[in-house]
Amino acid sequence: MTHPIGIDFGGSGIKAAPVDLSVGDFASDRQRIDTPQPSTPDAVADVMVELVGRFPEATGPVGVTVPGVVRNGVVHSAANIDKAWLGTDADALLTKRLGRDVHVVNDADAAGVAELRYGAAKGRSGLVILTTLGTGIGSALLYNGVLVPNSELGHLEIGGHVAEKRAAASIKTNEDLSWEEWAGRLTTYYRTLEKLFSPDLFVVGGGVSKDAAKFLHLVDIETEIIPATLRNRAGIIGAAVITSE
Repeated sequence: MTHPIGIDFGGSGIKAAPVDLSVGDFASDRQRIDTPQPSTPDAVADVMVELVGRFPEATGPVGVTVPGVVRNGVVHSAANIDKAWLGTDADALLTKRLGRDVHVVNDADAAGVAELRYGAAKGRSGLVILTTLGTGIGSALLYNGVLVPNSELGHLEIGGHVAEKRAAASIKTNEDLSWEEWAGRLTTYYRTLEKLFSPDLFVVGGGVSKDAAKFLHLVDIETEIIPATLRNRAGIIGAAVITSE
């Protein structure tokens, strides 16, 4: 098979699966290995070599998500991974180690592309902003089907606070906020994005999107806001899409 492989590199786990681009889903069961500590480029590359080796039938290119800014294959931020990634040409390193074409992309950007191609944003024109609510807040800007990479809208400063330090899903848990209290903070966040970007649609991803019925209707904004549909599959699928284009 010429299926590409998507790899989702996170702070706690590295997950991989071949992706059938004709349907936008895994071509075989996802595999996961804990992220090594420290998560240096060489240690992470070792894990990725093992994961790719578990899919001998998938011979296509490999797409890899990184929780940081990626420009031309080079990692420029590393909030939740080892600082040794800063300045690393991840495309070159992983292409050499895996022995096949590898393309590295920001994790939220990958999720956004997946939702655009196969999920909640499919068929939607104009400006779509995907946000992933998790440990922090990731974002993807999609305009008429084109990704504008590395938006990092979780790092906006609102009212003297970095947005993700007030409104990420982890903050709801850590501060034991009710759904209503958390939705109030999300309202402040999304209203700020409305003022800055005038989007046509918000798509809300991250693990908490499975609980969308408990909080999205409480977010008081003018823009349509809907839950993502691919959830934790989005990073792997989007990375495979991007590496194949």
